[in-house]
Amino acid sequence: MNKVLAVILGLLATPALAAEGERIIVTGEIIDTWCYYSGVMGGPDSVVGSAHHTCALWCSASGIPIGLLAEDGTVYTILKLGPQDNATGGDTALTLASHTITADGMSYSRDGINYIVVEKVVEDMGIVNLTHEDYDVIPPFAIPEPKE
Repeated sequence: MNKVLAVILGLLATPALAAEGERIIVTGEIIDTWCYYSGVMGGPDSVVGSAHHTCALWCSASGIPIGLLAEDGTVYTILKLGPQDNATGGDTALTLASHTITADGMSYSRDGINYIVVEKVVEDMGIVNLTHEDYDVIPPFAIPEPKE
């Protein structure tokens, strides 16, 4: 193979629209993206914090991607969380479910979706959003009606 052809093939193999990342430090709550986006468990206020902790554990453990709901309302889908290979389940994701954290990582945005690769959890503040005071530990609307 001649050198010109090798260079052309090399250029064709490179993604033409590689996403540009931006290093950010962001504070927010680790959320369960299924319940947050689908509304299956209620509105945005009912699927965060202590009222949603158990469900967030179940979803994370079953492979639902976790997200970071930033203080400004931006939701970042977490692609990687610290030392683990990915952010679908795993001990780190389960340990941090519903916790408010400060994350240092690379942010990407494509097609209106925000992503973050968390390189380091700078601070873990625990569960600070005590929504169970308003929604109980399990919100009543999250309990299915019996089938007749």
